[in-house]
Formats: sequence, C-alpha cells, structure tokens
Amino acid sequence: MAKPDNHAAIIAAAEDMVREGGYNNFSFRTIADKVGIKSASVHYHFPTKEDLGVAVAEHYTDRFLEALGDPAELAASGNNPIAAYVAAFRSALEQDKKMCLCGLLGAEIKGLPDGVVEATRAFFQKNVAWLTTALETVGTSSDPVADAFQTVALLEGALITANVLDDISAFDKAVSRLAA
Repeated sequence: MAKPDNHAAIIAAAEDMVREGGYNNFSFRTIADKVGIKSASVHYHFPTKEDLGVAVAEHYTDRFLEALGDPAELAASGNNPIAAYVAAFRSALEQDKKMCLCGLLGAEIKGLPDGVVEATRAFFQKNVAWLTTALETVGTSSDPVADAFQTVALLEGALITANVLDDISAFDKAVSRLAA
C-alpha cells in the first residue's frame, strides 16, 4: 500500500513538471520515477492523467490565493494588495525559477482535457475576482473588473517575457506601474 504522503508528493512532482514544460511534460511513469513509487501507485491516487491535471491546477490555485490572503485584510494592515499580487507572480521567477502553472496550461488550453480546462479557467476567474476586490478596496480604479483582467494579462505576459529573455528585470520593467 502507498504511503499517505504519496498523494501530495505526486501533486508536487506533477506541478514541477507542468511548470517546466506544460501538460505533456509528464506521464504517470515519470511521476512515479520522480516520487520513487510504482506507476500503479500514481493510478491508485489519480485514475487518469486528467484527474491528476485537475488536482494539480486546483491545488496550485488554492495555494496561490491562500498565500495572498484577503485583499481587505492586506489593505487594513497597511499593505497594498496589488503589490502583494505582483510579488506573488515575481516569486515564481525569483524563487521557483518557473512559470505560472495555469499560465502554461492556459497557453495549451485547446489541447487539454475538459477537466483541466475548467480547473485552469477557475484559476483565472478566481484571480480576476481577487484582483477586482483588491482594486475596489484600494479605490484606485474606475473600472476594477477591466483593470483586474489587464493586470492578470500583464503579469502572465511579463512572466513569459522574463523567462524568454532569462532576465527578471524584464518582469520588473513590465510591471513597474502596477503597484504604484
């Protein structure tokens, strides 16, 4: 029987692999090898690759938003929630040295299974909702919904640009006016 922590290890391994090369960058065999278990153990936790892809995208989304916290609480404690959001994206480059998982999945959306498509869309919908609330909280936007969409698009694009150029300063230049 598989160890109880294998479930989390499988998700973490799959996330790393997707963030490095997209949805097709992993198989159950490569996940099993990375975690140090048998391929059948991966199937025990996730019957299909789609099930694993959904779990990875949902876990990534939840962890990302939990790390941000509530925009109103951030503002109440004297922190700019937009600056916190930008910093969360920047840490993907600086600390993780990887792309946004759902940004990569979004680029592949037409070739993904339906469940992974829905989980990827949920990331973007939840992020736009979080940013809309943040922009309403700080009161700096005349159209918080449009500005939220623009912010997500700018940050995802800035990640791609910095990754292509292998230069984190490209990210900083692209987003320099966001949290001002």
